[in-house]
Amino acid sequence: MKKISVMVPTYNEEENVIPLSEAIIEQLKKLSKYDYEIIFIDNDSKDSTREKLIELCEKNKKIKAIFNAKNFGQFNSPFYGMQQTTGDCTISMCADFQDPPEMIPVFIEQWEQGYKIVSAIKTTSRENPVMRFLRTCYYKTIKKMSNVEQIEHFTGFGLYDRSFIEVLRNLDDPTPFLRGIVAELGFKRKDIPYEQQERRAGKTHNNWYTLYDAAMLSFTSYTKIGMRLATIIGFVIAFFSVLIGFVYLILKLVNWYDFAMGNAPMLIGVFVLGGIQLFFIGLLGEYIMSINTRVMRRPLVIEERRINFEEDKSEDK
Repeated sequence: MKKISVMVPTYNEEENVIPLSEAIIEQLKKLSKYDYEIIFIDNDSKDSTREKLIELCEKNKKIKAIFNAKNFGQFNSPFYGMQQTTGDCTISMCADFQDPPEMIPVFIEQWEQGYKIVSAIKTTSRENPVMRFLRTCYYKTIKKMSNVEQIEHFTGFGLYDRSFIEVLRNLDDPTPFLRGIVAELGFKRKDIPYEQQERRAGKTHNNWYTLYDAAMLSFTSYTKIGMRLATIIGFVIAFFSVLIGFVYLILKLVNWYDFAMGNAPMLIGVFVLGGIQLFFIGLLGEYIMSINTRVMRRPLVIEERRINFEEDKSEDK
């Protein structure tokens, strides 16, 4: 019997984990010919999420939980959780009901037709229209800048065959960006459109910093244009700086400089060039931080506890 794994990352989702587990099991029961497991990986929640997960695991041994020792970020935790699944395929979805559980049978149907990856694409969304517009601009910008295929409006919600999960296990990337990895290394893929729902309960954990973090990780991992722009614009500015310096020298020699120019153009030039330099120093710093994180090769997460995984060990024996 084939086994379906559903992986759900959580952080302060006390109002959602129980109804979500019920909704997932309801969908899986429609697929009676499959066994299943549901793995929640909690990123050091500060509310009662962990207590609710312990309760779920006690009632159903097919529900498993991993408790991280601390919050390891929005990318590391779900990536690590996917690596811990044991099913013939893994479905990754968020805990706030923005990813509809009703999509599970649709994913399985496409998987049975031979697709190794089934990715859910947000063609419409009930999120803030301004955020939707900004996300669209971001995706299109990255898509044009990158030399690797980029999937627009893909959040990671989808199904992944065991063969792709093995690729993730062997990737050894301390700063994984699943959306880019799927596009770059993914196998035969089927894109399924869906409408992203509103959060069922609780508050969103996304803010401008987390969105910026995601954007920079994608930008530094899959584009070279930042480095190229720094080089090209630096060369152009250096050329014009030398040219302007030469013109000022001529004007000074013929005594036109003090009369016609004064000090304002020079001050403006200093501030403009300084601003451009600071911008590109910051941009290069983003690349260096990305390189530094990868060189340190720190673990994706550190586990504090795991529940109901003993069943896997007994099955292996």
